[in-house]
Amino acid sequence: MAAMLSVVTGAYGHVGANLVRALLERGDEVRVADKRRTTALSGLEVEHVSIDVLQPSSLERAFEGADTVYHLAAIISIIGDRSGIVRRVNVEGPRNAARAAMACGVSRFVHCSSVHAYDLEECGPELTETGPRAVGRHAPAYDRSKNAGEDEVRAAIAEGLDAVIVNPTAVVGPHDYGPSRVGELLLEFRARKIPVNIGGGFDFVDVRDLAAGMLAAAESGRTGENYLLSGHRHSLVELAALAAQVTGVKGPWLSMPLPLIRGLAPLVLKLTPAEKIPLFTPDSLHALQHSPSVCHFKASKELGYSPRPLIETLRDTYAWFDDSPTS
Repeated sequence: MAAMLSVVTGAYGHVGANLVRALLERGDEVRVADKRRTTALSGLEVEHVSIDVLQPSSLERAFEGADTVYHLAAIISIIGDRSGIVRRVNVEGPRNAARAAMACGVSRFVHCSSVHAYDLEECGPELTETGPRAVGRHAPAYDRSKNAGEDEVRAAIAEGLDAVIVNPTAVVGPHDYGPSRVGELLLEFRARKIPVNIGGGFDFVDVRDLAAGMLAAAESGRTGENYLLSGHRHSLVELAALAAQVTGVKGPWLSMPLPLIRGLAPLVLKLTPAEKIPLFTPDSLHALQHSPSVCHFKASKELGYSPRPLIETLRDTYAWFDDSPTS
């Protein structure tokens, strides 16, 4: 029996690097479809296809013969969308990928969206899959783009595409070659470059649990359904304390209230050189301020999803950074 062919868009990112490894471990043939090619997948037996999600023909070439497509390609932004590219990639990209999957007869399409597709400001203390959507102008541009991208996938589902949508929270874990924003934060905690604790928090999910959740969604998820793939909510003070417990490096001792930090964020962003993005921007602080408990009961019940404790994730993440030749 021939192995299943799985295609992963955005495969060289943090989530993709872990999902590709999980697929290979399962025995799938893997075709990685990305605009870039980095060391994140070096040494792995995968086929590389260059794509641009804004060019449908490139996606159809990449999806030819695929059994399952995992669409991860997106632009994450914590600085808005002045040029419009965030919305184009995050909305037109899912539209083009879903349409290409239909044209190629793909059996299953898994769209990796984000918890930010929901209105975290208006959802109340706990978010479930039925929560309000990020459509108002008060929601950051990235959040609105992720919700609109889901709308495009649902339009294809209405026309017959067999697809499911997963919504991860803040992703953390090994094979973080970027590093990601959370990975960068962890490294700065250890280097004592974060001078103060700030209020707020977020839900953090292990990237390996997210990859397992996507595999389960492809296999068992109900067509047209969303699945929140969350981990555990921690304040930034708690995150710093857990990082200190793993590294032995004491965290910040001074604390500043979140409203004060939010007031300074626009000035910090304005004064930061164009080639560098500060960890804390108006958009990222909006997420920290409006951070409900994210319920993964549906994913646990229907997909067997079970996220590990964050302390375990942090141990493995720091160990990976120490062993990685790129860190």
